[in-house]
Amino acid sequence: MQIYEYSHIVGFEETNLVGNVYYANHLKWQGRCREMFLHDNAPEILTDLSQGLALATVRVSCEYFAELFAFDRLTIRMQLKNLHQNRITMLFEYWRVGDIGEELVARGEQQVACMRREEDKTVPIPIPTALQTALQPYIE
Repeated sequence: MQIYEYSHIVGFEETNLVGNVYYANHLKWQGRCREMFLHDNAPEILTDLSQGLALATVRVSCEYFAELFAFDRLTIRMQLKNLHQNRITMLFEYWRVGDIGEELVARGEQQVACMRREEDKTVPIPIPTALQTALQPYIE
């Protein structure tokens, strides 16, 4: 199974008064990793998003193992856990990259539902074909 990787360097704006990364940023990075996957693997979905498609986050979690600080280098690895009806569940691992190797600092999960905006409501739809095609190499 393939894994999608997103690289990130922590900035000062992502830290709190104590100097470590504020926990909510890990969730923000999940979203950024997901967005970059779409940009790199299913750019046509980006057009669909402006035409009523919604990838609604319905569940998100993160388990923290070590603190991060400004200028830490990260590799965020995303893999597909499963596809079910209109839902996609992804797993995330956050790896600090340093001179002596990598350290797993957090692990997360996110589930999105494919929806379509129709007038004043949002309705579930099947996973779009272009997205299914992009996800194919990531299925076990």
